[in-house]
Order: sequence, then C-alpha cells, then structure tokens
Amino acid sequence: MRRTTRYPVKGPNSLWHVYKTVPFWKVVRNFTVIQLARYTPFLSMKNWMYRRLLGMKVGEQTSFALMVMLDVMFPEKIKVGRNTVIGYNTTLLAHEYLIREYRLGDIVIGDEVMIGANTTVLPGVEIGDGAIVSAGTLVHKDVPAGAFAGGNPMKIIYTKEQMAERNQKDPLREKQ
Repeated sequence: MRRTTRYPVKGPNSLWHVYKTVPFWKVVRNFTVIQLARYTPFLSMKNWMYRRLLGMKVGEQTSFALMVMLDVMFPEKIKVGRNTVIGYNTTLLAHEYLIREYRLGDIVIGDEVMIGANTTVLPGVEIGDGAIVSAGTLVHKDVPAGAFAGGNPMKIIYTKEQMAERNQKDPLREKQ
C-alpha cells in the first residue's frame, strides 16, 4: 500500500479545486524551473536548481536525464539519494487528483538506484538503495533495496539475493 494522505473534496472533481490546494504562483515558479531543468545538459546545475529553487533533497552525483518531469505542484515531496540515475522522460508524481479526493505522498528514492527511461513513479512510493527499475515501468508500490523491478503492473523480477547471484556469473561485474 502506498503511503499517501487522502483529502476529500465536495462538488466538482479535485483538480477543479487545485488552487485551493497549492498556490498558483508556486505552480508557475515550479513549472518554469522544471521546464528549464528538463532541457539543461548540465547535471550539477540541474541538481542545484532542484535543491535551491524547488526544495528537493537530491544526493551528490545524482543524474536526472533530459526530459525528466518532476511533480509541478509538490516537488519538495521528492527525495533522491546519491549516485542515482533517473532515466529519460521519467515522471515523478507526489500527487494524484481524482474525482472525489486528492492524495499527496512522498517519493523516496535511495542511493545508487537506476530508473529506466519512460518510467512513472506514483506518490507514496519508496525505492530502496541499489534497486533497478526497468524502462517503461509504472512504479505503484515499493521496490525493495537491491531488487530488479519492471513491467506494468510492476512486479519484482529479481530479489536482491537473486541479483547478487546473477552478478557473480557476469564477467563484467566486479567480484565482491
């Protein structure tokens, strides 16, 4: 179960109430920063923008590929560890606006995580240290540390132990 907080709304759908939940000018500022960062090839500048201008926690040597789309309304709810790679065109959502409610939840991505291109991470999800998420995955639940996950719906393909066993057989991997 994802860790989200639910907020019921009355009347029109929750997106109709968006500026009651988040200030308009915050969204404008966040949108501008995110769009600039999506196209900049300078990883350290991108991380600086995310930390200083959006209030995100981003670890050292983390790489956000081109076109990564962060949550425009609540980017401060996203935490990414050190030496992590977020693949091209990935979307990180800390909110869900539904018909009768909206939900908010933190996204916590650990250290040395690899997230493949075109992945969507939903609110309230934690991806553990050393995990790998294959391209095109809808991350709708937690990914344990060291696991390999993928698909839609997402499934754990290999556990940490199975990955260690596979890596022992790989001549390109360092023996640990």
